[in-house]
Amino acid sequence: MKKSRYSDSQIISILKQAEAGTPVAELCREHGMSSAAFYKWRAKYGGMDASLMKRLRELEEENRRLKKMYAEERLMAEIRKEALEGKL
Repeated sequence: MKKSRYSDSQIISILKQAEAGTPVAELCREHGMSSAAFYKWRAKYGGMDASLMKRLRELEEENRRLKKMYAEERLMAEIRKEALEGKL
């Protein structure tokens, strides 16, 4: 997964500036980002504080690891099944 140029606290502060009334176009120009990135952040992190955002990222990382482990185990089960079928 690509690492963001912006830290969690930067994203939160940008979203809070927008809530305070700063136009999105001005924020995007000031911080050198696209408006699509801003709206994606707002949809994903809107209403969160820094601790919730950190917890969300931890859970996403754990979920990625678990999915990888499941895929590897599933592959091993398929290999074992094929090996047993070949012996019969």
